[in-house]
Amino acid sequence: MAGVLTVVDPSTPIGKVVRDLDAVRAPLTRADGIAVFVDVYREVTALVAKRVTDRTFEDPDFIEVLDVVFAGLFLAVPKALAAGEPVSKAWEPLVERRALRLFPLQFALAGMNAHINHDLAVAVVKVCVKKKRDPSSGSIHADFVRINDVLGELVRPIRQSFLEKAVVEHGAAITPLADLLTNFSMEKARDAAWASALTLYAVRDVPFVRDLTRQTLASTVGLVGRQLLTPFDPLGRLPGR
Repeated sequence: MAGVLTVVDPSTPIGKVVRDLDAVRAPLTRADGIAVFVDVYREVTALVAKRVTDRTFEDPDFIEVLDVVFAGLFLAVPKALAAGEPVSKAWEPLVERRALRLFPLQFALAGMNAHINHDLAVAVVKVCVKKKRDPSSGSIHADFVRINDVLGELVRPIRQSFLEKAVVEHGAAITPLADLLTNFSMEKARDAAWASALTLYAVRDVPFVRDLTRQTLASTVGLVGRQLLTPFDPLGRLPGR
C-alpha cells in the first residue's frame, strides 16, 4: 500500500484511529509483517471514514463506534508487545512470523484473518452490549456486510495484483501458495465472523461459556493464520530480511 496516504479528518473518532495506526507504523520497516498489515488496514479505515459520511451505511453512528472498537482490538496488539505481554491467540502467528521471508500478501491476509474472523466478531458484541442492541436487529447485519465490502474494495485488487505478478515471476512453482491465498475468501471470513458474533452475543451473560467460546475462536483463527503464513520461497527470490 505504498503511495499517497488517504487524509482523514483528525478531529473525528476514526481520525484518531488513523493517527494511532500511523504511530504504530512509523518505527516499522516495510518488510515487517505487522507493517504490511497496517499499510493495508490504514487505508481500509480511511475508506470506512469516508463511507460513514457518504450515506453508505444505514446507521453511520453505530458503524463509527464499531470501527473504533474494532480498530482498538488490533491496536491492543502493539501495546501488548511494547509492554511484554501476550497477545490474542488470533494474532500470535503474525506476531511470531512477522520477520520471516514471506510474500507481503501473506502478511496482509493473515492480518485480515485475525482482524475479521476474531476482532470483528468481538467488536460487534462489545458495541451491541454498549448500545443495548441485538446484532440481529435493524440494520446491523446489513451494515456489517457493507463494512466487509469496504475491506474487499482494497484487498481484492491487492491479491489479484500479487497473484498475477507471482505467476509471471515463479510460474508453476508458485501454484501451491497461489491456491492457498486464493482460497482465503473475504466473504467466507465475513460470514464466519457474523456467526461468531451471534454466538458470542448469545452466551455473553454466561462467563464460563463466553470465555471458552472466545478462546476457542481465537485459537481456530490462529490456526488459519499459521497456514496463511506458511514459508514458501521456491526459487529463493524473496528479499532477505
